Amino acid sequence: MTALERRATGCLAGAAVGDALGGATEGWAPEQIRERHGGVVTGIVGPFLPNWREARPGSPYHKGDGHVTDDTLMTNLLVRVYAVKRDHLDAYDIAEHLVPLLLHEKVWIPELEREAIPLLRVFLAEKWLVTRLHYAHVDPREAGVGNIVNCGAAMYAAPVGIANAGNPDRAYTEAIDIAGAHQSSYGREAAGVFAAAVAAALAPGATVENVIDTCLRLAKDGTHAAIAAVCERAATLDDCISGGAALREAVAPFDTVGPNYREPGLGGRRPSRLHAIEELPLALGMLRIADGDYRQAVLGAVNYGRDSDSIATMAGAISGALYGLEAVPADWREQVGEASRLDLEATGREMAVVAQEIFVRDRQRAAAAAAAFEELAR
Repeated sequence: MTALERRATGCLAGAAVGDALGGATEGWAPEQIRERHGGVVTGIVGPFLPNWREARPGSPYHKGDGHVTDDTLMTNLLVRVYAVKRDHLDAYDIAEHLVPLLLHEKVWIPELEREAIPLLRVFLAEKWLVTRLHYAHVDPREAGVGNIVNCGAAMYAAPVGIANAGNPDRAYTEAIDIAGAHQSSYGREAAGVFAAAVAAALAPGATVENVIDTCLRLAKDGTHAAIAAVCERAATLDDCISGGAALREAVAPFDTVGPNYREPGLGGRRPSRLHAIEELPLALGMLRIADGDYRQAVLGAVNYGRDSDSIATMAGAISGALYGLEAVPADWREQVGEASRLDLEATGREMAVVAQEIFVRDRQRAAAAAAAFEELAR
């Protein structure tokens, strides 16, 4: 296995495992999580609400017990799109390839405990893709305008980082283009920065500090300010779980959802140049506290609550990209793979192959462009 294969599989398996662990505590406060589980969560646990089928009729999903959520479903679908295109993607590829998969491709959905089309599981912000692109025929580059501004586009952007391994600037640009079909404002910005973080993490010898520096160099507006504030605060902390409250305090001025995650205020998830999603800054903050350690960063996200599955997805993806598949605890990988009926290494292997093909094409295109320019400059 090449270094790229090992780290690409680490990235996507790390994202899936983080997603599965975080799904069990999503939407709850740290105090509620500790009361429910008799202390901090240290691994895979069952649903927060034992009667999950009836407790929330609008989202009757079996979260917990090693089940991945829509974060992983969307990530795996984007890998499928790369596997078809075998080149860089843009917003039109989302309309042409991703939307039909959402509408027509039956997959096993662990939280529904049955095969179904992904559209039946994804959140409203992802259903927007089908509404705008399939039914309304909106220009894909502009289709994200008007959607909920949340982490929807960012949560599945890790494959973009792998497709541009070692080239965070290109990953940022590609993800911004792709995310234009899905989101606007700081939701779209976060997708670009998260993809860049993964690309930076895949560079030889990369560290957490390299990743954070790259994110700060590329991030704009409120996203930049939120990452800076959270990572500055994280530098003063030494434990991810107990440090969660301090990180929440640091990100709060940039978060539009407000203190009650399940009841966002009137300004919640609206476009703004001054605000940011909470998930990416928190993931980077957890990684800084943990110095990249997968288990510590992911458990910090799990016990933080709120949008814990997406925070853990992002932290897990970056840690796995930095240190490879072996960084993701083997027992967690085995349990999540079995519970979710997924081969957690398959998507990473596929993306590594596609990334190599893209690199060859990029090199050929660059050589052709250089030759043309040299001819013009004579």
